[in-house]
Amino acid sequence: MMQLPSLSLASPEEVSTGPDDVVFTAAFRGESPSRRGLPDAVSQALDRLVGRPGWQGREGQRFATEAGDGGPQVEIHGLGGANGWGVRKLDVWLRDALELATKNRAATVNLLLPDHPAMRHPGAAAWLGRALVRAAYCFDRYQTHRDDHHRVEAIRVVPPAGADMAGATAWSVASGVTLCRDLANTPANEATPQWMSERAAELAHDAGMEITVLDPRQLEERGMGGILAVGSGSRQGPRLVRLEWGRRGPRVALVGKGVTFDTGGISIKPAKDMDEMKYDKCGACTVLGIARAVADLDLPVRLRVYVPLAENMPGGAAYRPGDVVRCYNGKTVEILNTDAEGRMLLADALAWAAEEEPDLLLEYSTLTGASVVALGQDAASLYSPDDQLAGDLLAAAEGTGERLWRMPLWPEFVERMKGNHADLKNSGTRWGGANNAAGFLSQFVAPLTRWAHLDIAGAAYVGRDAEDDPGATGYGVAFTVDWLCRLAE
Repeated sequence: MMQLPSLSLASPEEVSTGPDDVVFTAAFRGESPSRRGLPDAVSQALDRLVGRPGWQGREGQRFATEAGDGGPQVEIHGLGGANGWGVRKLDVWLRDALELATKNRAATVNLLLPDHPAMRHPGAAAWLGRALVRAAYCFDRYQTHRDDHHRVEAIRVVPPAGADMAGATAWSVASGVTLCRDLANTPANEATPQWMSERAAELAHDAGMEITVLDPRQLEERGMGGILAVGSGSRQGPRLVRLEWGRRGPRVALVGKGVTFDTGGISIKPAKDMDEMKYDKCGACTVLGIARAVADLDLPVRLRVYVPLAENMPGGAAYRPGDVVRCYNGKTVEILNTDAEGRMLLADALAWAAEEEPDLLLEYSTLTGASVVALGQDAASLYSPDDQLAGDLLAAAEGTGERLWRMPLWPEFVERMKGNHADLKNSGTRWGGANNAAGFLSQFVAPLTRWAHLDIAGAAYVGRDAEDDPGATGYGVAFTVDWLCRLAE
């Protein structure tokens, strides 16, 4: 896993002032940052910066100076107007600050967070962990000259007065997001189902979790035809990983789709952008990152994590359009499109998770392009029949800067997924494709009613042609950890 800088919350008096350090702060238009408690050299440097002609705190405005001989560099960034401002703009500031610190080869970065209500949200610590990883993360383990890349050694965060942030939560979220991104960015020639199960075993060993890994023979014995069908065309046999952690608190099941590479199978995808299909395992990576953070925080929850893993390839043994597959709960599915494979993996894993009677179940998957068409890469789709669960997840997402949008879960969606020669079909009409997929999945969670399906296809990764840095984002770890922290209370 990428080595993160050390992360700590600090008081203004603890800001480091060495020559290799840097101090970043930010202010809204017409405002000045607090200097209370800061070392004299830093406070005086900020006085000089805000006193310069032209300083107004406009968005994108940036002034810098040295804090005396042998002191740190001090920078102030403008954030623009405070009205309508949210954590996403603060994300941009943090990314710019860490990028500058890296270019200047700083050892320690001091971040003086601006005073804003978002910093007092219960999810602020989880947001901080996610945002810092977004800013500092670098996936370079395949680059031969990576030792030349400078890495910041330590980050000290000074929250505004009255903000109650938990450093342990921020660090654990950062660790979980980093694990998620590292796993998701690993290419399919390394990240096979077997490799992913081995990484899960390492996590289980480090965190004291119980682990069960089902191989193809065991999947067949259990009647898990969905996972077996998807993996049938690959030389890399499928797996189903189950992790268990905790002996007290609510029983929570997490299910994550893990297609280590998706060609579409016999219903093969177009060649354009197919390299990005290594990210079709992002749901699996998300739930493993969440599990790491939960164990790090020792949350009082009884967590079970289910990770179905397969590579969807064409081949002589691959499943075909027209096949009928029987899943773990006995329901049969008529295959109309082998590229609608994620729901086949999830059918078996969801049925097993529901059979073990959790209090709540969340499932994460890069499931449909239709969700991306609807929401772009700015949010994930949320489907749930439970209003309280949906509301709690939406609130957690809002506070951590990870957007969710609730979609309908109407009975018609299930009707559209009924098969001609089987109970269900795995592909519906062109219209409302994300809705139809959610209706299909709902047939594998009964009798559970407190469950949610999160289609993270748009938010889980950024393609190489996007404005943001390409690669996995670690989406879903922060808001879920924040939700679990409040659930555990």
